[in-house]
Amino acid sequence: MSRSTSRSTSLLPSRPPGSHPRDAGHREDPEDAQAHWDVIVVGAGFAGSLLAHRLGGHGHRVLVLEAGHAVPDGVETATAYRAAGGGPPTSPYPRSADAPSPDVDDLTGLPGGGFTATGHLVQHGPLPYASGYLRANGGTGLVWTGLTPRMHPEDFRTADLGHGRNWPIGYQDLEPYYRQAERELGVAADAEQQRRAVGLPIPDGYAFPMRAIPTSHLDRIVARALDGRTARDPAADEDAPLTVSTTPHARNGRPTGSAPAGPLCQGSAACVPVCPSGAKYTPLRTQARWAAGVRLRTDAVASRVLVDGTGRATGVEYHADGATRVVHADLVVLAAHAIENARLLLLSGLANRSDQVGRNLMDHPALLTWGLLPEPTGPHRGPGSTAGLEAFRFGPARTRRAPFRIEIGNWGWSWAGRPPQVETAALLRTGARGTDLRERLGDRLGRQFSLQFELEQPADPANRVTLDHGRPDRLGLPRPALHYDLSDYVRQGMASARAVSDQLFALLGAEDHTHYEAGPGWPGRLEHDGRPYGYRGAGHAGGTHVMGDAPGTSVVDHWQRCWDHPNLYAVGCGSMPSLGTSNPSLTMAALALRSADRIHRDLTALRRPAVHTDAVAAPPTRRIPSPPSSAPSSPPSPSSAPSSAPSSASPTPSREPS
Repeated sequence: MSRSTSRSTSLLPSRPPGSHPRDAGHREDPEDAQAHWDVIVVGAGFAGSLLAHRLGGHGHRVLVLEAGHAVPDGVETATAYRAAGGGPPTSPYPRSADAPSPDVDDLTGLPGGGFTATGHLVQHGPLPYASGYLRANGGTGLVWTGLTPRMHPEDFRTADLGHGRNWPIGYQDLEPYYRQAERELGVAADAEQQRRAVGLPIPDGYAFPMRAIPTSHLDRIVARALDGRTARDPAADEDAPLTVSTTPHARNGRPTGSAPAGPLCQGSAACVPVCPSGAKYTPLRTQARWAAGVRLRTDAVASRVLVDGTGRATGVEYHADGATRVVHADLVVLAAHAIENARLLLLSGLANRSDQVGRNLMDHPALLTWGLLPEPTGPHRGPGSTAGLEAFRFGPARTRRAPFRIEIGNWGWSWAGRPPQVETAALLRTGARGTDLRERLGDRLGRQFSLQFELEQPADPANRVTLDHGRPDRLGLPRPALHYDLSDYVRQGMASARAVSDQLFALLGAEDHTHYEAGPGWPGRLEHDGRPYGYRGAGHAGGTHVMGDAPGTSVVDHWQRCWDHPNLYAVGCGSMPSLGTSNPSLTMAALALRSADRIHRDLTALRRPAVHTDAVAAPPTRRIPSPPSSAPSSPPSPSSAPSSAPSSASPTPSREPS
């Protein structure tokens, strides 16, 4: 029996008439602290919002605790950003002194090499962890680029290829949930092109919810020059074929079915930090469909997960309104950023039998190259990237160097640190004025393009998050301290990427303006085999509470349930044993939906009456079942996959994460 039919709705936490869960960022309703919730979710970003939606749809009572502030709508945010004249991706959003957000501007390169770091993250590594994240309602899902490629089947078994860790599940286990996540996010893509260019085993007859976002003028220029050609990878034994393919996006295009798409992409080139038309998916879109049993509490900074003497989670301690508060639930889900999830587990002293909490910190270090094409490229129109080259993501060469995906950048040299205002200032310093300035600036900006090589970084326990007790935050909580470096495997991937870039520039007839000058603009500068390289962080943190098939070597099982605490889940990219070369938000969403199904079964079993031979009804048990065996269950078939929106009666420089 479903929760909605077995319990009177009068027992659900009340909500004022006409209120919306997103608007609950005022002082806490005393009932929040007094009620015993079915689930507490810490974090209202991608994973937390999707989990709350799925569980609330099953009739469960869910309290979502978000550390950051509520945010204004996209139009207001875009207006504020324009009025401020730009800034880092997090700049137009309300900032919380109790929940600071790391910014890309917190890092500065030094003239002699190396870097300095300020802000929320304490950095001790040889190289910087170069990504920021947003602590606000919606999380970094507010400022992401919106790209949603699936992982390649090879990406789930990187240890078999000689580097990193294997997943305890495979692509086919996750494939039905990829389709559910694509429906939830409204992904625009071409299934046949993804099969052909990426080698994805997408079921026959499947259509993405939206038709692929049209390619840009620059994409078509690059395709004319490269399609059907080849490039030699120094780490490979053969040439790789070149084909420009469209990239899946979580933004509204033309729907493939009859359902209206909502506001269409207007090509405003403001996806980061905000889409002013509302075409790009953010977690706020899912929150708008939350059931009545889901309540959001913003400005609630979780500081400890509470457990009883048996190791079962009983609730969460959090700070709000100048006080320390406690809420209780049958099950707790940590759904914050990968760094913040690890920090909270470390603060709580939980789930660390394996000594892997905080370890295996990963990102996609992005190598950028940039130049001028012989003809106008039409930059700064549309999303940051609408197409790319996929051939270097998989294959035998990845045993010798990190694989990479090539994005064709539509925003000129902005991510390289040369946005239009910098180019304008440089020309003004030469004395250019009036018509001469306009013509030279138009020619310079109009022919710009860039390539972005996003490299896989394998899980390495030496890259980790710890706690800095000597430099606490405003609430007195230790700040996250990071040790980060790139292995020779990743550096060799950079060398291969740069060699491929040189060949692509030659085929395009482009002037190469790439240089990684030691100094403020390149904190992520390094040398490999005597050649300089520079990377930006893609904002794709992962691995900090890694998933595995045994409690001695991992933090969570294949359901993202903590081995040491059977009713505590840690979900999100922090569970991922590898990132492959694809932007991880879609995979994170698929994993969250898969875990929501497991959590629903946990909660259903929690209240299932025990069966007695005397046929006398027993009171409901309140025991969360033990974690399942390490072997993954068989994935549901396409016809039996859970609905993306289950009813309550169902039994079951400025770019940030893309």
